[in-house]
Amino acid sequence: MRAASAQVRSEADPPGVAARRGSGFTERPVWQAVGTGWQHLHGCVHTSGASFEWHDFEPREEFDWGRSFHPGSVEVCLNLAGHGRVTFNGSEAVFAPLTAGYYRRGDSPVRATRPANERHRFLTLEMSFDFVRRHLGDFAPSLHPLVREVVAGKGEVSAVAPTSRLTSRQQQLLASLREPPVLAAAQALWYQAKALEVVADLFFLTPGGEELFCQRQQRLSAERVEKVIALLRANLENPPSLEEIGRAVGCSQFHLSRTFSSATGMTITQCLRQLRMERAAELLRSGKFNVTEAALEVGYSSLSHFSQAFHETFGCCPGLYPVKTPTQKSSASR
Repeated sequence: MRAASAQVRSEADPPGVAARRGSGFTERPVWQAVGTGWQHLHGCVHTSGASFEWHDFEPREEFDWGRSFHPGSVEVCLNLAGHGRVTFNGSEAVFAPLTAGYYRRGDSPVRATRPANERHRFLTLEMSFDFVRRHLGDFAPSLHPLVREVVAGKGEVSAVAPTSRLTSRQQQLLASLREPPVLAAAQALWYQAKALEVVADLFFLTPGGEELFCQRQQRLSAERVEKVIALLRANLENPPSLEEIGRAVGCSQFHLSRTFSSATGMTITQCLRQLRMERAAELLRSGKFNVTEAALEVGYSSLSHFSQAFHETFGCCPGLYPVKTPTQKSSASR
């Protein structure tokens, strides 16, 4: 397979093209605006061919994260929270909470935006064209066209693929990527294996386009989770009971609790608290609500309980938000 892949690389990249792609490119300046909200986990697009990064930030104005995409690369985004939009030449990928997708950065920039005043939490895996060809050269017929064109040496034009639901298995994989369960000496090997696992999970087409039974179950689970989150977000002040939520999404409260925790890594009660804190932070940033008003608006009658929950979430008391949050302090020090 190595010999075949080498042949693909020589045919795909005329002299000088591969050297120009991504030469001297670095994405670190792009992420300075979010301070500690950008975390490099492992790898390098230029050397090892694949890079994992974790993102957790809340921009004050619309943020174009497309400027961080390396020329000559394919990037996967596993989106836990927040909304994003990646567009190129009329094609669009819309990232809602709990969705996954990928896009290709060729010779032309790709626009990718994240709205202001919203908490964004997502993990990205960025792979060089050479990495993709080296590992997928023998599988071209089974690949999504966006990836197949890279293998065939036709990746000069940027492209965007539609998003899909983030499965519970992918969410568990995401959690492990943030805290690798192996010794430091083994992490390079472990992360490469995980990169190939993500590739195998997302880049291959189902024969005949049919939805497998397990895929259908995962899709239904993800849809229920989204419905629950939407229902909680719309009723922060007076949230429905677990039984009422179960009726609304069409399953028993016991099954719902189990599948929700498996899919999101938190209970419905913990999710409600997270949504309340995010909404309270939004109200405080607006300058139109004081701490007491924000607490009441999101369903807290006890100011001390609200302050404790807020401090545990954002690392500062609500009266000092957002000036004393870690991201703001990091930005101020720069």
